Amino acid sequence: MKFFSQSFLYDDPWSIVSLAFFLRYPNPYAAHVISCDVIDRHQTESGSLLTTRLILKRGALPRWAPQGIISRAESWVIEESEVDPFGKVVRCRTKNLDHVKVMQVEETQLFEQNEEGYVSLIRHTRPALTAVSSSRTVQTTEAYITSKFGWGMTKRIESHGLARFKAHVQRSRQGVSLILDLIRQARLQPMALGSYISHLHSDHSFASTDTPTSSHTSDSTGHAPEEYSTTENTWLGKIWGNR
Repeated sequence: MKFFSQSFLYDDPWSIVSLAFFLRYPNPYAAHVISCDVIDRHQTESGSLLTTRLILKRGALPRWAPQGIISRAESWVIEESEVDPFGKVVRCRTKNLDHVKVMQVEETQLFEQNEEGYVSLIRHTRPALTAVSSSRTVQTTEAYITSKFGWGMTKRIESHGLARFKAHVQRSRQGVSLILDLIRQARLQPMALGSYISHLHSDHSFASTDTPTSSHTSDSTGHAPEEYSTTENTWLGKIWGNR
């Protein structure tokens, strides 16, 4: 078993970061996400919003993986989240539903509003800032990567899974940050966010950012392809159009 834990501080209030988190698909940093559908959503008596989403992701195997280790390079992921608007907390848990013997990835994410706790840290790490906002959001990500494949490959599979997860965490954060930028711009151009929502629910939303994949890939480190930087500009052009 491999364990991953990381915290990140957004310079935005909890409400905005939470919105960006739930609107993060599709984005050019998540070309491996094929679809994302809400299968259940309801409000509890305490006022929390519970949502279950089913996500289909495309994967790729490293060169050293045995042929036929999995039947297809796609995986269904279940995402269960709770939004507590009074405590200003989002709790989210995801795990893959298939290929669990080869590798199971269980991820938890926590978004909390932080008023003062990280102010001193920001001033220490970024002293050039002359003014520090008191409303920020802390994201804490944890994951357990487990393989039961055996045949002397368990540790290698888990290490590969950890490397891929680290790369996806970085890209996921970039995706959320991109949506945050759209939300900020929408304050000046309200119709622009509406264009994004329309694009999000179009039939070609996810297909437009997919990249071709094969059953095996030479990238066993989990690093992002170089095309992502150019894809972002193209994707934003589709969202905003020529303005």
